[in-house]
Amino acid sequence: MALRLYDTKTAAIRDFEPLQPGQVSLYYCGATVQGAPHVGHIRSGVVFDILTRWLEYTGYRVTSVRNVTDVDDKILQKAAASYAPGFEPSEDYPAEEPWFALAYRFEQVFNAAYGAVGVSRPTYEPRATGHITEMHALIQRLIDAGHAYPATDDSGDVYFDVRSWQRYGELTHQSVEDMQDAPDADPRGKRDRRDFALWKGDKPDDPTTAAWDSPWGRGRPGWHLECSAMSTKYLGSTFDIHGGGLDLRFPHHENELAQSAAAGDGFARFWLHNGMVTYEGEKMSKSIGNIITPEEMHAVARPVAVRYYLGQAHYRSQLDYKPGSLPEAEAAVERIENFLNRAGADYEYTAAEVMPDAFVAAMNDDLNVPAALAVLHETVRTGNSALDAGDDDAAVRHAAAVQAMITVLGLEELRAAEPAGAAAAEEALANLVQQQLDARAEAKAAKDFDTADALRSRLAAAGIEVEDTPQGATWSLTKGGV
Repeated sequence: MALRLYDTKTAAIRDFEPLQPGQVSLYYCGATVQGAPHVGHIRSGVVFDILTRWLEYTGYRVTSVRNVTDVDDKILQKAAASYAPGFEPSEDYPAEEPWFALAYRFEQVFNAAYGAVGVSRPTYEPRATGHITEMHALIQRLIDAGHAYPATDDSGDVYFDVRSWQRYGELTHQSVEDMQDAPDADPRGKRDRRDFALWKGDKPDDPTTAAWDSPWGRGRPGWHLECSAMSTKYLGSTFDIHGGGLDLRFPHHENELAQSAAAGDGFARFWLHNGMVTYEGEKMSKSIGNIITPEEMHAVARPVAVRYYLGQAHYRSQLDYKPGSLPEAEAAVERIENFLNRAGADYEYTAAEVMPDAFVAAMNDDLNVPAALAVLHETVRTGNSALDAGDDDAAVRHAAAVQAMITVLGLEELRAAEPAGAAAAEEALANLVQQQLDARAEAKAAKDFDTADALRSRLAAAGIEVEDTPQGATWSLTKGGV
């Protein structure tokens, strides 16, 4: 079965065939780095990391791009607030921090949060501020094509003319008449209240460092324009997949598609959107106080369990967080972990030799991770049964299959995981052995060689080999020892 993916634009599951044989081009929206990430940001990263891993497993070379929006109204507002009289600094927002320093600092926080749950870095991670030239070129193409215009109020703003593009609304399947007003800049300079800003003219209160010269006056780019310019720069005018959170469909992705298509680009062939994360059925909101941060999740469970939780639901479905969600995920990964530790790692199979057909079918069915996890856990159960029956060959093959599946799902940390309490057990063993060696040394010093030999024999019977050296006695586990 070939890979099939749900395309938001056509509202249908379609066979996936890349533009270039053997290669996949993927763009998914990254962070606007105005503050620390929440769990929804990280879920999106996990979703597209799993997609990338599956594409790579099936033989594709993936070029992935995840942007960083590092200049934005909210970034400027939060930085400006840090200079205001009476501002109360905090760990997240120190006093008198320039906007670009704030943006860079939170960019690193996002990268750390992605990395903590095993999200691989994309091939390219461009910042908006590094692509102003490309944005100017795209705006000019739109003006030349009659789909954009400078504002009539000398503000320096440039707008996309939504009524000039008959296909506007095709991604979200709605008409212009039903759409909300675009919030950008001063509406007096617009032809239509739904026109959105491509370029935002410089404001008196904006820092001089947050504006760039342009043919329309100093200013900075509109949010939607940034992604169109960066995606096509790194992936070409037409590319395979554009992804992001469900909340980005409108207006962000709708506007991206409109301006890119109006400029003559084929743009994305598939649109993938991951579902939102809720808290016990309610939308997460700062006003309600039910936002869950990555740090709070890591305080409850190991990173591998957090990743398991974030990836376990179908990517298009809502993921509901409950207080018991992470302990349940921890228990699930421990079952996998315990089997791998029982089975050991002494086997030589390629992933293709042992990957279950049912797992492949599930992943090819619009990245159906819940069904794939069911195959994974069934393989664990069958492997444990083989161990119980003394069928080591079957158990080893099942372990190899589990390793192949967890690699695709980004759960490799389980490979080297120790059984619960293993470190403590090793420390306890070392202490007990050292006590016996100390007693033996005292017996030898007292010429009580019978006791010394008895202690050595007792350790040998327990699988501990003692070697006397000029620096004192050392010990090691004998083959087959405890």
